[in-house]
Amino acid sequence: MPHPHIAQRPKRADGQRNYDAILAAARAAFERDGADASLEDIAARADVAIGTLYRHFPSRASLVEAATRDGLVSLVNRAEALGAGGDALGALTAWMDDAVRHFSTFRGLVGILTQSMYDEGTPSHEMCGAMHRSGAELLRAAQAAGAIRPDLTATELFDLLTAAAWVRENATPDHDGSTRFLSLALEGLKVRPGAS
Repeated sequence: MPHPHIAQRPKRADGQRNYDAILAAARAAFERDGADASLEDIAARADVAIGTLYRHFPSRASLVEAATRDGLVSLVNRAEALGAGGDALGALTAWMDDAVRHFSTFRGLVGILTQSMYDEGTPSHEMCGAMHRSGAELLRAAQAAGAIRPDLTATELFDLLTAAAWVRENATPDHDGSTRFLSLALEGLKVRPGAS
């Protein structure tokens, strides 16, 4: 299977300017219009030709990957920092909140990240795998501490995060039920004192 294209910031100054302008315009467009934002509009807002956009980002998937890469890297780093503390349940809970916020950065992202987790041909696959592994480590630590039921798998944890992100992604301005959804799910996953 051919490796997916992972966009890299060019070395030349003019290429860097175009790359940065496209990425900034893409992030704004995705937040405003979702994952299906017009690439022609993104190019126009970046003040570059559509051919320049495609030269840096040959597919929509490669542009989405570049626009969300920092968030996934932050989740990996955050898991490492939280895991170094002494509260395994608190670390997992805080990281889950962060993950749900990132997964729902814009409309359509949760679906893209879910597909990327399992499809090696997608540009976001490698970073999604790293993020998944970091969350799985926090889950194992919480299970080892006796705080989370031992039969919960990392895949099930990510199914839960995906569901909460979908709720947040589809929330109305006056009602975001994702925080309560996640809180209720966590209550069901915690090990109760004296439970066998």
